[in-house]
Amino acid sequence: MATSTAIIFFTLMILVLTWAWRILNWLWFKPKKLEKLLREQGLKGNSYRLLVGDVKDLLKMRKEATSKPMNLSDDIVPRVYTYLQQSAIKYGKNSFIWFGPTPRLNITDPELIKEVLNKMYDFRKPDVNPLFKLLVNGLVNLEGEQWNKHRKIINPAFHLEKLKIMLPIFFKSCDDLISKWETMLSSDGSCEIDVWPFLQNLASDVISRTAFGSSYEEGRRIFQLQIEQAELAKTVMMKVYIPGWRFLPTPTHRRMKEIDRDVKASLTDMINKREVALKAGEATKDDLLGILLESNHKEMKENDNNKNVGMNLEDVIEECKLFYFAGQETTSVLLVWTMILLSRYPDWQARAREEVLQVFDNKKPDFDGLSHLKIVTMILYEVLRLYPPVIALARTAHKDLKLGNLTLPAGVQLFLSIILVHHDIELWGDDAKVFNPERFSEGVLKASNGKNAFFPFGGGPRICIGQNFSILEAKIAITMILQHFSFELSPTYAHAPATVITLQPQYGADIILRKF
Repeated sequence: MATSTAIIFFTLMILVLTWAWRILNWLWFKPKKLEKLLREQGLKGNSYRLLVGDVKDLLKMRKEATSKPMNLSDDIVPRVYTYLQQSAIKYGKNSFIWFGPTPRLNITDPELIKEVLNKMYDFRKPDVNPLFKLLVNGLVNLEGEQWNKHRKIINPAFHLEKLKIMLPIFFKSCDDLISKWETMLSSDGSCEIDVWPFLQNLASDVISRTAFGSSYEEGRRIFQLQIEQAELAKTVMMKVYIPGWRFLPTPTHRRMKEIDRDVKASLTDMINKREVALKAGEATKDDLLGILLESNHKEMKENDNNKNVGMNLEDVIEECKLFYFAGQETTSVLLVWTMILLSRYPDWQARAREEVLQVFDNKKPDFDGLSHLKIVTMILYEVLRLYPPVIALARTAHKDLKLGNLTLPAGVQLFLSIILVHHDIELWGDDAKVFNPERFSEGVLKASNGKNAFFPFGGGPRICIGQNFSILEAKIAITMILQHFSFELSPTYAHAPATVITLQPQYGADIILRKF
């Protein structure tokens, strides 16, 4: 009996010591080792501070920067990228900061960024808080063979021919928005509104219709839940990830899991109905869900119904959730900053309208005509340069790797700073922080002097699958708005770009619309 007790005690002691060592290694020894290896290569940053790293200072600086609006300027980096900009000024462009016990190396060299994005199997997506995956998972977080499988199955949904079929859906949603705004005009043909929630609803409406077709209303309900989930995910993102913390039943954690169950139940019902229809031989609907399921069935059929080849129900659910997040967030922020900038630069608004009327007059936009909108395209690119929806991409070295002249130890996180590169005077010229669509008149490569300095949708094999969808939707929306309205900033507009997930106007976008 005494021997058994001693064995149990000894085993428990081994377990306790093992876990104590792992925690100590995670909290101190590993970060200090990584710091030493980075400094040996001439990289600079603050010394590591136990557990929190630079997060406390980062959040304090962010809070100060976002406590009030900024001057009406497109030099937004000091507001939205405060801490990393200060770090770059103090320690140099390729400096590092500490996000908890993880060093984040700030990469701003376009050639190094291109190398990281192209070598997707070496530089992988970092592990994210499992709670954040309740909002966004699927293709955006997958790696290796899983990523290859999903990308191959999803690709057909975003082929140009499929996007052409969806054109009437884009038009219908934009037409509804125009009609809504027209009813709000006063007797003098003008009105003052915050266009931001309207543009969010437009993007949500488009993705609901294009993703779920006849189940559009149910899609809208799902997306309203996803909006709430995004707000909760923002609070989770800004905290240092502590293993096991997600299991604590905090109000935020409980609500996130509740929303996830609700969304999954609705999507499961929707997908099962489509699966039954497909098996009964009914024609595939030309919405994203229909195309995705058809592509999945084709892939499985070509491989003798091997379920390991295709996507299972859980996979399809996650990709549907991703349709919303990527489609709604990216396009709505592109549209709102486009309206704000065209309000501030009436000469460019006039040039864009002149082009639109020359190509379409007051007729409905068509695909061929949209491809001839050179000035509108230049404007959209310049908006994406100055106000990229996502201001940085993160990658992790999962093993010791070479990057340019650097040797990166496993565990280092790379921060590919889209917004710093997009605002870099050395890359874009003295007017880098000024709205000037003319720079794109001869294409993207000429605009950035042949450098890989423009990547609002990422790059390499993982480049955003929905970028053509987003640009097409934005072109139609801006075209139709220009056909019906002129617009200018309201005196009440407060310029306050802010970001956690995407770059949004913190206090909305108050604009005066006038019937054109």
